[in-house]
Amino acid sequence: MATLKKNLRVCKAGHTYYKSSDCPTCPVCEQERKPAAGFLSTISAPTRRALEAAGIKTLHQLSQWSESDILKLHGVGPSSIPKLRKALYAEKLTFSKSKSD
Repeated sequence: MATLKKNLRVCKAGHTYYKSSDCPTCPVCEQERKPAAGFLSTISAPTRRALEAAGIKTLHQLSQWSESDILKLHGVGPSSIPKLRKALYAEKLTFSKSKSD
């Protein structure tokens, strides 16, 4: 198995880190941005960024979307749906039904 070469990078905030992919996201900045509480703190950084980019910052906003539409967002994978479903359930909310459901 080939080992990926990691390149030293410096983000705009001055953090240094190594990364083997083309992803420009600084892991230090990402950790600093992670919410301490709430449903956004329970999901992966790519999923959190995808939801935030779509304007979803609250569970009420999330409940306006269907599971299938959430899965279409870049950065959201199938393993995120159970965590999101559980967070919605805790607030007596659910995903909306898509037109194809």
